[in-house]
Amino acid sequence: MDNLCSLSGLDPLWDWNLTWYTPHPDLTQCFQHTVLVWFPCMYLWSCGPLYLVYLWFTGQGGISLTSLCCAKTVLGLCLVSFGFLEVFYVLVERSAEIHQHMVFLLSPVIRSLTMLLAVCVIQWERMKGCRSSVLLFLFWTLTVVCSLVPLRANTQQIIEEGFFTDAMRFIAFFVYFSLQLTQLILSCFSDQRPSTDTHTYKKNPCPVEDASFLSKMLFWWFGGLVIRGYRTPLQAEDLWCLREEDSSDCIIADLEKDWARECSKLQQKECSLSGCRPTGPKLTEQTQLLKKLRQEQNSGFCLFRVLARSFGPFFLKGILFLIFHDIFMFSIPQVLSLLLGFMRDQDSDLWKGFMFALLLFLLSSLQSLFNHQYMYSCFTVGMRVKTAVMGLVYRKSLVISSAARQSCTVGEIVNLVSADTQKLMDMVVYFNAVWVAPIEIALCLFFLWQRLGPSALAGIATVILIFPLNGFIAKMRSKLQEVQMRYTDSRIKLMNEILSGIKILKFYAWEQAFLERVLGYREKELNALKRSQVLYSISIASFNSSSFLIAFAMFGVYVLIDDKNILDAQKVFVSMALINILKTPLSQLPFAMSTTMQAIVSLRRLGKFLCQDELKPDDVDREPYSPDGDGVVIDSGTFGWSKEGPPCLMRINVRVKKGSLVAVVGHVGSGKSSLLSAMLGETEKRSGHVSVKGSVAYVPQQAWIQNATLKDNIVFGQERKESWYHRVVEACALLPDLEILPAGDGTEIGEKGLNLSGGQKQRVSLARAVYRKADVYLLDDPLSAVDAHVGQHIFERVFGPKGLLKDQSRVLVTHGLSFLPQADLILVMVEGEITEMGSYLELMARDGAFAEFIRLFAGNERKERSHRGTRKSVSRLSMTDFSIDLSQEQLISGDRMSSASIQTMEAISDTEDQEQEDLGKLTEADKANTGRVKLEMYVEYFRTIGLALIIPIVFLYAFQQAASLAYNYWLSVWADDPIINGTQIDTDLKLGVFGALGFAQGVSIFGTTVAISLGGIIASRHLHLDLLNNVLRSPMAFFEVTPSGNLLNRFSKEVDAIDCMIPDGLKMMLGYLFKLLEVCIIVLVAMPFAGVILLPLTLLYAFIQSFYVATSCQLRRLEAVSRSPIYTHFNETVQGASVIRAFSEQERFILQANGRIDHNQTAYFPRFVATRWLAVNLEFLGNLLVLSAATLAVMGRDTLSPGIVGLAVSHSLQVTGILSWIVRSWTDVENNIVSVERVKEYADTPKEAPWTIEGSMLPLAWPTHGTIELEEYGLQYRKGLDWALKGISLSIQEKEKVGIVGRTGAGKSSLALGIFRILEAAKGEIYIDGINIAQIGLHELRSRITIIPQDPVLFSGSLRMNLDPFDGYSDEEVWRALELSHLKSFVSGLPDKLNHECSEGGENLSLGQRQLVCLARALLRKTKILVLDEATAAVDLETDNLIQSTIRTQFDDCTVLTIAHRLNTIMDYTRVIVMDRGLITEMDSPSNLISERGQFYLMCREAGLV
Repeated sequence: MDNLCSLSGLDPLWDWNLTWYTPHPDLTQCFQHTVLVWFPCMYLWSCGPLYLVYLWFTGQGGISLTSLCCAKTVLGLCLVSFGFLEVFYVLVERSAEIHQHMVFLLSPVIRSLTMLLAVCVIQWERMKGCRSSVLLFLFWTLTVVCSLVPLRANTQQIIEEGFFTDAMRFIAFFVYFSLQLTQLILSCFSDQRPSTDTHTYKKNPCPVEDASFLSKMLFWWFGGLVIRGYRTPLQAEDLWCLREEDSSDCIIADLEKDWARECSKLQQKECSLSGCRPTGPKLTEQTQLLKKLRQEQNSGFCLFRVLARSFGPFFLKGILFLIFHDIFMFSIPQVLSLLLGFMRDQDSDLWKGFMFALLLFLLSSLQSLFNHQYMYSCFTVGMRVKTAVMGLVYRKSLVISSAARQSCTVGEIVNLVSADTQKLMDMVVYFNAVWVAPIEIALCLFFLWQRLGPSALAGIATVILIFPLNGFIAKMRSKLQEVQMRYTDSRIKLMNEILSGIKILKFYAWEQAFLERVLGYREKELNALKRSQVLYSISIASFNSSSFLIAFAMFGVYVLIDDKNILDAQKVFVSMALINILKTPLSQLPFAMSTTMQAIVSLRRLGKFLCQDELKPDDVDREPYSPDGDGVVIDSGTFGWSKEGPPCLMRINVRVKKGSLVAVVGHVGSGKSSLLSAMLGETEKRSGHVSVKGSVAYVPQQAWIQNATLKDNIVFGQERKESWYHRVVEACALLPDLEILPAGDGTEIGEKGLNLSGGQKQRVSLARAVYRKADVYLLDDPLSAVDAHVGQHIFERVFGPKGLLKDQSRVLVTHGLSFLPQADLILVMVEGEITEMGSYLELMARDGAFAEFIRLFAGNERKERSHRGTRKSVSRLSMTDFSIDLSQEQLISGDRMSSASIQTMEAISDTEDQEQEDLGKLTEADKANTGRVKLEMYVEYFRTIGLALIIPIVFLYAFQQAASLAYNYWLSVWADDPIINGTQIDTDLKLGVFGALGFAQGVSIFGTTVAISLGGIIASRHLHLDLLNNVLRSPMAFFEVTPSGNLLNRFSKEVDAIDCMIPDGLKMMLGYLFKLLEVCIIVLVAMPFAGVILLPLTLLYAFIQSFYVATSCQLRRLEAVSRSPIYTHFNETVQGASVIRAFSEQERFILQANGRIDHNQTAYFPRFVATRWLAVNLEFLGNLLVLSAATLAVMGRDTLSPGIVGLAVSHSLQVTGILSWIVRSWTDVENNIVSVERVKEYADTPKEAPWTIEGSMLPLAWPTHGTIELEEYGLQYRKGLDWALKGISLSIQEKEKVGIVGRTGAGKSSLALGIFRILEAAKGEIYIDGINIAQIGLHELRSRITIIPQDPVLFSGSLRMNLDPFDGYSDEEVWRALELSHLKSFVSGLPDKLNHECSEGGENLSLGQRQLVCLARALLRKTKILVLDEATAAVDLETDNLIQSTIRTQFDDCTVLTIAHRLNTIMDYTRVIVMDRGLITEMDSPSNLISERGQFYLMCREAGLV
């Protein structure tokens, strides 16, 4: 190169005297004309071809020729022509001695060809749809930077010699430079979307898709949302659409196939392992446990592998950013060393100091940029992982087998998608620290070795000592985490059941017992958390003191091994800068390990769930419809609910002919519902063959109703055909109900059909099936909960020979007798087998068990009983266990909730003026509050912690930072200590003081973290207790308008945030706040003039932070609000999975779930980008402080000592991170304090009357007689609505048996609700034994009277707990109650007897058995007043007779009120009350009323009793 330059008459390539050892540095002419010109060209030629190939494979379609592209191309061609003009000029002017000007000829040729390549790249990018070029941006940046040196030289020459000495050359250079600069500016903009982009027409597209490379690097594209959020609180419609690559459809499509492949491989592997084992005696329990653990581990690992394959490439991009970040991070201490060397050398040229200061600024800025790009890519991957896992869990919940479903409750599935997905997201962010941290630690120790020699080994020894301690702590915490999560699961599961069965708890006054059960789990959960937090505090203390411990060990060994070892400013502060770098990986490592351990646990849990057995679609042959042949065929079928255990159906042979009606009859538990499940493929087929021709519609035993409008529940995803729709509604007897509903069929039905009576839910469920126009109908007791005349109407209009379904195959499970003569085929089931089969006449002629049964129970009751079937509960987790007759007064409607609180239940008096759609509104979506979090929330939180703990925390923090400041200042004094005879004096004393100060800091760190953790647990305990009390003390109306998903979200996600996130955020925020104070004091002490810079920077910080916090808080709220519908939808789907499968609606529900997940992610994505936007802006300001401190140090070189400069600059380098963390942790606290706000939300909602009244004079044995008196009693469901009961006056004497009858909406149930004060009187009073019930506590009232509800609800726990949660009765009394309720033989046969564990919702008992348990509850309490809501409707006729006789004998001396749907049960009562529209229309003995031939007579005639 030198030869080439000398040939062209230029200096050598490099000259140190010209470049470094001079007060006016410059580069040689040779360097300027070769390296500075060729370097950018070499970059483009080396990277260009690879980039073009990359575009070839990833092209997205062409971009039409835009003005931006034209401008870039024209400027590029101008630059090409300039180069060739220069070549032409050289050839013409210097043609004689051309060999002496080779450099001047080569450079423009290379430059022109490179510019030509740049133009080609511009066009290739346009053709391939690349809108912003990284390659060209970097190329133009390099060309402009390399042109700065000649720019300076030319400018200097013009100043010294004048412009006209070489005007042409100057003009040419400046024009060329301007063109390059313009190209750089243009490359900062992004081109328009490709013409083939199908997503151009999104309503509110994400601006990152339109952002240029520079905008993406600096997160400028996010600025618009921040400004909007600052001006007005953000709303959901302000958020951008999700990018295509982040949407559920895009993510889950490939992942699902990949997971299916992995699952099948895993199953094959397990089969081969179990297949090769010798068949011998059964596996021992220990071996089975080991096998189960191995399966969990394998499934977790498989899930990890699938996720890694899908998201690995994007994750690797993040790792590349991390590597660049580390390179810049380790360069900073080297530059600091040079700066401190410059400070010590008074003869150094001043420009070098400024150059080092500028270099520090540039390296810090680049480190910051790459760090946040890395974090952005991690969070993006985390978000996609969350979408993927939620999607997989949802899809799995639709296909999981019945046996597997028993072990996975709704609460656990909700926990999988809330807590466990969060753990996986955390792992994605922190996982790299597991392998990067050790590398960073090794590099730090290498550089420390360079500074301090073998003494660095003392630092290594300290690190080695710290590691095992934290590894042990991480392992311990992982175990505690599992324990804690187990209790959390149990608590959420129990809460789910409480919310589902809340009405039962209120009727029985059992809230206190269940409250104590929840608190029991909560206490165990908090104990595990407390132990975990103390361990974590030890971990934090050891790591936060690690920089001191390492410095103490290294400096101590360094000065003690040799007196000649001097600690100067360079050694001390460069070492401290390296130790500060070392601190990051040291502190991240335990957290990363802990997060990874938690994620492994979550992966196993998720893997275990996703590998559960699925229903086998090939168990049932689904054949296309054909007019001939049989609709349903089962040949020699044996079925079980699980692979192991006895079969539930044996030797089943059934043929259902096209267009026939097949009735299935049998006792409770004989396998009738199981037969329908077998036809649907819901059971495990052990042998035989099942085939179904055509589409299927299914009416389940327990009506499953969605939280949607009545119309949506019936249409169920089909196209609405008006004429057919009206025929269906009329046939299913829903027209009278539609007239009552405020918005007709547009009325919203509450969660799980809350605001419908049992009969209405069953009819809606039936209408859904009829509307479907299916080929095969499987009807599991659809007439169970309807009145007699309604049942007859439905049978004739729907199932009967002239009904809508007359041409379809129908399989009807029923307990009704009078329908049987009209059935084409009757199947009689006994203990899982079909014992008899044939038409009604054939079976009667055989004179077998069926004929005997009919003769025994038919008699004069046949017609009446035929209308009723069996009464079933609403849903598996039904909240409705008391038939609420739907009336206009009862529907919870017409309210718009205020934005501040969704539970404000004040009625709007002018309901008539409301829009039709508002009238039908029932449940309210979770609303987001707006604006900053109110100060009261902080006050509330700190008040619960208590002043006794807050004052020591603040004191400990101040002491901790004072110790830190003291030992840092002590180091600078030590570094500036004069050297006498090659040594420093009193090193032992200095080391001792340094050690004492550092040790004091470590102890105070441990103290602060433990104190904050304990304070957090105290606050969390109080807030959870308040939430629980507020929810349990809310009236029933509250639960009807509040979706259980919202409440569960409060008890899971929000309580989790209060448990962990707020205390962690406070620890971080206070720690950094006091650290910032320390840095400011140090910088101001060193350079008082820095105050001038600190003040505007502080104002800028405050300005940026106020922008950020307003937006971030609102995004957090919007994200929290959009999370609830996901859980509600999951909840609903899991409960209705069998219905969804039967109707083949899985795809539609999956799309709905995708929509809800995507809606949640639209708020989550800007939320984490906001943090990156903040950090990039704040850290740039922090880097300005570094530049200021370093520049001021250079300017004050003569007055400042190296020690104080080292202290100030090394601390100012930390400011960037500190300030960013302060705002981030502050925002975390503010974001999570929203959880306190959401938990406290229910404190202001209306509450029930007190449970007990202090000083109550109520006699212990009250009521002793059981008399009930109503005086002008009136009831309203909501203020402003019509009266449900209109001034009723009534007197019921002791031991009287009163039947209450009336059509739907008459007010029968309202009367019962009033007696139990589920609804409070709007006027008038009720007296029981002469005592006004409004003046006693609710529990005092409800515990002294008894109800047997329509829908039997059981809770998970022992059978004994379900009968007597307070343990108030002896075992003998419990057994006696079981004997009287005909359950004794069944319970005696159970292995655990009274301790038999009932599953969630009592699912492992049949519906009839659950009803008998409710009867046993009543027998156990044996109060003087019994309210009966046709409770025997869920049992067969034989058991029904037993129950009726039990009630007649055991409650003979009690007052009995029966809400009757079947009139024969009350014909022997002393009095019958006939109600209509809230009034008593008739009241007398049954015989008198019949003789009067009024309303009661007409009802009896309809029922066939007269």
